[in-house]
Amino acid sequence: MKILTALALITATALPAAAQEKRHITIATEGAFAPWNLTKADGTLDGLEVDLYKDLCARANFDCTMVSQSFDGIIPGLLAGKYDMIMAGMSATPAREEVVAFSQPYGSTGQTFAVLKDGPLADLPRTGELFSLVSNPDGAAAAVEELRPLLEGKTVGVQSASIAAKFIEANFGDTVTIREYKSTEEHDLDLLSGRIDMVMASPAYLMTAMKDPANADMALAGPRFQGGILGKGSSAAFRKEDTELRAAFDKAITEAKADGTMKRLSEKWFGFDVTVY
Repeated sequence: MKILTALALITATALPAAAQEKRHITIATEGAFAPWNLTKADGTLDGLEVDLYKDLCARANFDCTMVSQSFDGIIPGLLAGKYDMIMAGMSATPAREEVVAFSQPYGSTGQTFAVLKDGPLADLPRTGELFSLVSNPDGAAAAVEELRPLLEGKTVGVQSASIAAKFIEANFGDTVTIREYKSTEEHDLDLLSGRIDMVMASPAYLMTAMKDPANADMALAGPRFQGGILGKGSSAAFRKEDTELRAAFDKAITEAKADGTMKRLSEKWFGFDVTVY
C-alpha cells in the first residue's frame, strides 16, 4: 500500500514536469500579405501560414504563438531574439541565406505585375505566361527585354526588402523609377490613385487583393517569373544556430506535404496548389 502510494505521488509530481518540457516558440509574420498572412478586422491573424503554423507546431510538439512584425524589420527582429522563427511568405533568396537559415520551401507562386485595368500598361505582352529564371533563363531574359521599352520612364511600386524589389532593380533599374512601400496594401493604394504605373508582387496576393471591390480597377498584366533571384519559394526562416528547431520544422513540413495538408490549405487560401514538392 505504501509502495502504491509512493508510485502515485511520483506519477503526480512527474506529470507537470513533463508538460513543462514542451518548448514554447514565437513565430513572426507580417499580417499584411494575403492570402499567406493577413490581419482581420478584429485584429487577429489569419491566412495560409496561420493555419499551417498550427499544424506544423502540433506535429513537432511545440507550443506556438504567432505575432505580427513589419516586413522590412522582420529579419533584424529574428536576429535580435524578438522571436524564434519567421513565416511571412518569405522566399529563400541567396542574399537572405547569408544571414538566416531556411526550412525547405512549402509554397511558391512566383511574382507578376498589376496595373490599372484601363491604363496604358493594361495590354502588356505575355500576360499569364510563366518564366523560370532557373530552368528557362533565355525565355525569361527575352520576356524582360520585351518589357523594357514598354516600361521606360514608368514608376513601379514594390514592397521594401522584397524579392520583387530585387528583381525590378536587377532587370529594370536603369529603365524605371522604383518606389518602395512598407506593405503591399500601400503600393496598391498608390496604383489606384495614379501615383505609380505598376506594382510587382505575388500573383496569389494580387488576385486576393483584386477581390476587394475597392481594388476593382486593378488587373494582372505581363508575365510571371519565379526562381533565381526570386528565391526557392516561401520558407520558414531561423537563426543559423537554431539547427534543431529548423530540423523539427523541416520534418513537419515534409509530413504536411506528404499527407496532403499543404495541398488542402493551398486550395483553401489560393484556389490552386502552391505546394513545392
